[in-house]
Amino acid sequence: MEHTILSNNQLTVCNKSPEICQPSDQARLTMVMQRRELKYILTKSQLAYLKIVLKSFMEVDQYGQTSIASLYFDTPDYRLVRTSLERPEYKEKIRLRSYGLASKDSTVYLELKRKVTGLVYKRRISIKEEKFDYLNDCVFSEGNNQISREISYFCSYYQNLSPAFLIVYDRTAYFDRNSDLRLTIDESPRYRVDNLNLYTSLEGEKLLDNGGAILEIKVQQSIPLWLARILSEGKIYQSSFSKVGEAYKKEMHKALERKN
Repeated sequence: MEHTILSNNQLTVCNKSPEICQPSDQARLTMVMQRRELKYILTKSQLAYLKIVLKSFMEVDQYGQTSIASLYFDTPDYRLVRTSLERPEYKEKIRLRSYGLASKDSTVYLELKRKVTGLVYKRRISIKEEKFDYLNDCVFSEGNNQISREISYFCSYYQNLSPAFLIVYDRTAYFDRNSDLRLTIDESPRYRVDNLNLYTSLEGEKLLDNGGAILEIKVQQSIPLWLARILSEGKIYQSSFSKVGEAYKKEMHKALERKN
């Protein structure tokens, strides 16, 4: 069995037990971009405030507001999402993502996302939607590069992975020309557990009841002082929030209501 360890900002997949894995074990070394992702839940008024003040500091990227659909895979007992909700130091998930409603000619992205002691590492491969077999779990056999091997290992390790939740939202991304700072605002976050594909529609049930949005700050180091001041003045406070985790909790609540 292989285990992932972190050393000097590198992820190493070691084929020994966790107790004896060392940074020198180079069974499979994966260099990935690391960053911190800070999340905030915005009310309608905070969303309006933030859009106004950000104009003086950041720019909206060339795509403007884009609808993003992410199809999350999980085991029959929801092992991945349940582990994530426990907030461990290490967690991972796999998803298939499209930008806008996919067609058979669309390029979609199979992403493996890991979070280790607060740092996020993401690996992904692109594939034509028509080549992806939704009914064949998440196994991806095309290609023999490092990322494909990581994804294949992930799927074989967890086994019986299949589409579990579709998460959709309308994202506006901001960037700072003078730093690595990136900020995204996800409006109208929604989900569904039927029609689990990227081509049927972008419809779903609301994830947030107050009509707010989700702010994510993505940065390699600490956030700049001007942004910290904006958040403080807007009474925008960091929270622990997972879109797929919230969808899971809503579905479990429904199941309990049906039993009662």
